[in-house]
Amino acid sequence: MDKKTRKYRHLTAMAAIPAGALAGLLLLAPHVPEWSATGAVFVSSEKDNTITVLDGKTQQQIGLIKTCKRPRHMQFTPDRKRLIAACGDDGAAVVVDVAARKVVDKIALEEGAEIFDLSHDGKTLYFSNEDEAAVVAVDLATKKTTGQIKVGQEPEGVLIAPDGKNLYVTSEVASLVHVIDLGSGKVVKNVAVGKRPRRFALTPDGKELWVTNELGSSVSVIRTSDYTVSHTINFEPKGIRSDQVTPVGMVMSGDGKTAFVTLGRANHVAFVDVESKSVRNMVLVGKRAWGVALTRDNKLLYVANGLSDDVSVVDVAAGRAIKSVKVGRVPHSVAIDD
Repeated sequence: MDKKTRKYRHLTAMAAIPAGALAGLLLLAPHVPEWSATGAVFVSSEKDNTITVLDGKTQQQIGLIKTCKRPRHMQFTPDRKRLIAACGDDGAAVVVDVAARKVVDKIALEEGAEIFDLSHDGKTLYFSNEDEAAVVAVDLATKKTTGQIKVGQEPEGVLIAPDGKNLYVTSEVASLVHVIDLGSGKVVKNVAVGKRPRRFALTPDGKELWVTNELGSSVSVIRTSDYTVSHTINFEPKGIRSDQVTPVGMVMSGDGKTAFVTLGRANHVAFVDVESKSVRNMVLVGKRAWGVALTRDNKLLYVANGLSDDVSVVDVAAGRAIKSVKVGRVPHSVAIDD
């Protein structure tokens, strides 16, 4: 392989790494192994204890992975070779070999484990423990707990800041977002948001932290410069009662211009203009739209519908669902290896 080809392949691999992981990987760039995306779409199923694997081009099922009990949140490791899935009823997480589509390891967590995030170097997993009202750190090399930080009751959403210095955690009962300094292991700021905050999304420039408020029928937008709420975006689909509008899942487009928010029992996905903070479109999907993922080319949106046991495939440009794909019972999260 000549020098020009090696440089091209290296830059292509780096460009495919998610924005949240890139900052921590830059220092390790010479040691980052090359990887090739499989194009597979992974969907966790809470009731079947499985992960359904779909072909990203045809949306046909190409695999079924048995996991631990009640697999929910999933996330790729920084090198994209492994997929970690946390199991809420098993106090553990399984590690899936993405290419082989099989479980290759298991990590002991704790009963009540909820959402998690990985440090940018891929060495530490931080998960929210709803039962203990805490965020717990696990060393992935030793599989041992290395720390625990108390937060508000029923924590769920967990997200590490792009610079790796802070950790954001939602508390559903307290209606707070906790800002944790990972250096000191202390909560340095509590931000009041809407009722029952659930999940996070950061704008690509890192200036805004968006959080869904399930029982507030809204999204709170937090400025990361001073951790104050700058906007509240309310969702009011026509003909649907406000108590049925339960935002949970959320993902940003690669250019940072659009946020896609699943509205839970309202059975819609909202397209939100990030600059104006206005709702541009509401797309009808399956029952209880929950987890959501966007393809890297920003063309297709996959929405896990927990009460219709399927995934809606949404054409972003057309602004409509083009396909419904049956998966396991009570699908929770979607992860796309593209």
